[in-house]
Amino acid sequence: MNVYEHIKTLPRAGIGNVLPRKIGITALACAAVIAGATAASAQTAPDKLDVSGSTSADPPLSSAQLAPQPGPNLSIAAITADSSAAAMSAGSPGGSSSALPSNENELVKEINNPVTSLWQLQFQFNNVQLESGNFYPESGKWVNNLYFQPVLPVSVTNNLNLITRPVMTLYQSMPHPTLTGGNERTTAFGDTVLAQVLSPAGTEPWIYAAGPTWIFPTAGGHLGQGKWQVGPAVGGGYITNQFMLAAFAQQWWSFAGDANRKSTNQINILPLAYYFFGDQWSLGYSGNVLADWKQAGNDAWTVPIGLSIGKVVQLGQFPVQIQLAGQYFAERPPGGPKWNLQFELTPVIPRLIKSLF
Repeated sequence: MNVYEHIKTLPRAGIGNVLPRKIGITALACAAVIAGATAASAQTAPDKLDVSGSTSADPPLSSAQLAPQPGPNLSIAAITADSSAAAMSAGSPGGSSSALPSNENELVKEINNPVTSLWQLQFQFNNVQLESGNFYPESGKWVNNLYFQPVLPVSVTNNLNLITRPVMTLYQSMPHPTLTGGNERTTAFGDTVLAQVLSPAGTEPWIYAAGPTWIFPTAGGHLGQGKWQVGPAVGGGYITNQFMLAAFAQQWWSFAGDANRKSTNQINILPLAYYFFGDQWSLGYSGNVLADWKQAGNDAWTVPIGLSIGKVVQLGQFPVQIQLAGQYFAERPPGGPKWNLQFELTPVIPRLIKSLF
């Protein structure tokens, strides 16, 4: 998801600041989402926390899944074994040796897998510093935002998964110029992205996904693009218990929205390169490559170079990946982002909806 929305989308007039309590309301909303998921999982599976999502519609269970399940005090090792068992049953109806072996990297691999079978509630906080210069009142200022981007896979058939990946901008805080030549800061909700892709099960080490993607103009304070947008989303790559090389791309064209706002034609490419080096640690590339096809030459591209490091820990009943990343934007439009410090928190929860049929 974009960490920055270009300031040219803003009106050249002061809009005013949203009261700070909105950030507090956002924090309460995040807490409510996690609490609600916890309560729902307690009702659907009071005696165990099942992240594998096996149902009667799934392939035959492997011997690991038929073994006694752990109680409420679920460890990371238990979820890792359970995740591996789910991968074995999906990859081969009989749980044959063609499945990936279970080891300590299984859980961190599945969390970072773009076509994972695990339900996740990811929160991503970005702190973006704009390019310095004398031509822009906002130069050198900071853009802050918080994205809530859950991953919600369900089984369509034994061999096909539907993965829903919404990205909701819970708040976006951005400086913008005023008519007097100064600048103000506006904080409000941002646009919402929704990708829904179909992915075949049991194809690892190769992974594939394709489907539609939308952008909904939910932003307040003119912080978004003001357009309804749609296009294709495709992804694929190669994943093992040691590394992953993949990419996920989304292309959008506007088809409706504010007539006073410019039409859009843009792409977001998420490269995924990770190395899993044991004890639930991961090291990888960080950053989204953006292209605005309405712009000319180098002004169209925003290209970050970044590195992330992550660790899966146990918080109560839930495994959570904590990830820290830094990005330098080697290519950017004038006045665009230069640096970004990113923090991610990704709890893994039970699959509340396991199968569509």
